[in-house]
Amino acid sequence: MKVEQIYTGCLAEAAYYIESNGEAVIIDPLRETAPYIERAQADGAKIKFVLETHFHADFVSGHLDLAKKTGATIVYGPTAQPNFKAYVAKDGEDLAVGKVKIRVLHTPGHTMESSTFLLLDENNKEYAIFTGDTLFLGDVGRPDLAVKTDLSREDLAGYLFESLRNKIMTLPDDVIVYPGHGAGSACGKKMSKETWGFLGEQKKTNYALQPMSKEAFVAEVTEGLVEPPQYFPKNAVMNKMGYESLDEVINRGLNPLSVRAFKAAWEEEEALVVDTRVQSVFAKGFIPGSIFIGIDDNFAMWVGALITDLKQPILFVSEVGREEEIITRLSRVGYDNPIGYLEGGFETWVNAGEEVDKMKEVTAGELAELYGKPGVNVLDVRKASEYEAQHIVGAQNFPLDFINRNMSELDRDKSYYIHCAGGYRSMIAASILRSRGFESLVNIQDGFNAVLETKVPLTQYEEQITEL
Repeated sequence: MKVEQIYTGCLAEAAYYIESNGEAVIIDPLRETAPYIERAQADGAKIKFVLETHFHADFVSGHLDLAKKTGATIVYGPTAQPNFKAYVAKDGEDLAVGKVKIRVLHTPGHTMESSTFLLLDENNKEYAIFTGDTLFLGDVGRPDLAVKTDLSREDLAGYLFESLRNKIMTLPDDVIVYPGHGAGSACGKKMSKETWGFLGEQKKTNYALQPMSKEAFVAEVTEGLVEPPQYFPKNAVMNKMGYESLDEVINRGLNPLSVRAFKAAWEEEEALVVDTRVQSVFAKGFIPGSIFIGIDDNFAMWVGALITDLKQPILFVSEVGREEEIITRLSRVGYDNPIGYLEGGFETWVNAGEEVDKMKEVTAGELAELYGKPGVNVLDVRKASEYEAQHIVGAQNFPLDFINRNMSELDRDKSYYIHCAGGYRSMIAASILRSRGFESLVNIQDGFNAVLETKVPLTQYEEQITEL
């Protein structure tokens, strides 16, 4: 028996590969199928099942393409009603995979179809649980992301209480917990950075598994929840209803465009131009009207949070050779309409003599010298929970997550010095504001982390109760 976690940091998402005696299972795959097919081929194994713990909200799963290419059966737990051919298993049903078994445990709460898959080894011993978004390390799944339900988040939290105590906590302490996400995912409030652990340790340390009444649990689990990213319900619907093959999306998006063709497509298709280069490079020169979302960070998450229309035509600027990677990562969160890229990258634009914009930047040390002077308005684009934990005295909190909705709070006649934690989110915010007509913007390099090393006055630190 082999068990491997395939972790994708930019989404804080874990897929799993299980193999026994020439048969394999993939749990919660991402959109691109090659890594899973190649892994099975390396073992000379046939993928028998694609197991989905639930209808994911934070990414588009690869279940459809993977099943089509391998002949595997897609499996959901009880109550799931997918709009495509799949096997809906019964609670407690065993699926044979080589010499091992996978038991389907219906664990509603995060969503009503949520299920946990219990792996029984060759000796029929409980070995590991693949919990999806039911149980994380240090946390549990938030109960407000169901696709469509008449149940409140308090109702769902009540189901989650029963699922944890009746289906998961009854298992032995030495069972390994393999969750669907780690720290950084918006599917939970405060997950551990570790991506696997033992159930016994979770029983001791996870706040949601401590002795308490159902009412206390519901209050704990729902405290600190904020509105989920706008793309979550849209991705959940795609996972339930079906979607276009990734191969077709890539073929359409791998469309190199000359400067002239790029400009024409921009105008004719009413496209959004996304610059995916490193933020420090972007600051030195970019296409006027483009927005920055760098590929080398949580690219897909921020695309999903900020681009409100999944069908939005997208043109992009990238480092040469990374075009397919960008299209793939867009597709992971359901953005299937990239229509082309600037052939040769930004250098082509410059060499064509086209207009170039730049973003002014200062260091944290320079901000310390400027702090308190007239016209120096500090804009903190971190999440409200980060801001409340500690911030620059006098700074205005303007979370990047809700920039599209809250832009009217800003004064176009003011100068804004913008920061986040490390400089990535602030550059996204600055580029969006610039594209909407804000002229006097300054990005603070390296963000709040660098400000901490200066004498800029800060509020008293208070521990965050949530990462949302």
